[in-house]
Amino acid sequence: MDLQLKGSSALITGGTKGIGRAIADTLADEGCNIAICARNEDEVSAAVEALSAKGVKAFGQAVDVGDGEAFKAWIDASAEALGGVDCIVSNVSGGGAQGEEAWRRHLEYDMLGAVRMVEGSMEYLEKSDNASVVLISTTAAVEKFMNAGPYNALKAALLNYNGALSQDLAPKGIRVNAVSPGPIFIEGGSWDQIKQHMTPFYDATVADIPMGRMGTADEVAAQVALLASPRAGFTTGTNVVIDGGITKRIQF
Repeated sequence: MDLQLKGSSALITGGTKGIGRAIADTLADEGCNIAICARNEDEVSAAVEALSAKGVKAFGQAVDVGDGEAFKAWIDASAEALGGVDCIVSNVSGGGAQGEEAWRRHLEYDMLGAVRMVEGSMEYLEKSDNASVVLISTTAAVEKFMNAGPYNALKAALLNYNGALSQDLAPKGIRVNAVSPGPIFIEGGSWDQIKQHMTPFYDATVADIPMGRMGTADEVAAQVALLASPRAGFTTGTNVVIDGGITKRIQF
């Protein structure tokens, strides 16, 4: 299926590795021009070079999305480099802290990072014929997983924002959707670390997935690409769960 994305422009936060990188690669393979940001300058440069090799425009900068001024400057520079913005993907998540600081980081990156991206891109999205916002959440937002912590709670807040924002922006022709991955295995990623150092927990998690395996970043990226495309032109306000069946709630 042709997703009709050739020549459109997408901005992705955290686009150098993991799910963010898979999204960037998948959209580039569909002919999308790509702008990415992440905090490591060398990794951004390497990713931009690889994306450019796919025959699309690629732009990237080392940016901390917690720095609102720098983040907005990256959005503006990306729009100029790519000739506009059709799709934004808020993918960055906070981490690396404990206690109250962890709550602050997840608010700053998971929630406010998405808000900053939406508000900073609005002037460009309003000019697009296929404007789309995709917010990356998690199944930990829709069903209890591990402890009562900031990652789960703030990702749940992101889903509420997703639904309300979709109603607000639909009259402007801007679609807003969320994607909530379950356990996704990425080499060198968190589940890889858990597999190596917390093997019983890893094995128990896989055993709880009806499909008998963890997902891949490419499987998440494919759904993001569909939601970003004109093929999903009547889809807004939804949350697509990609989890191999690990969540047990009945979805209506």
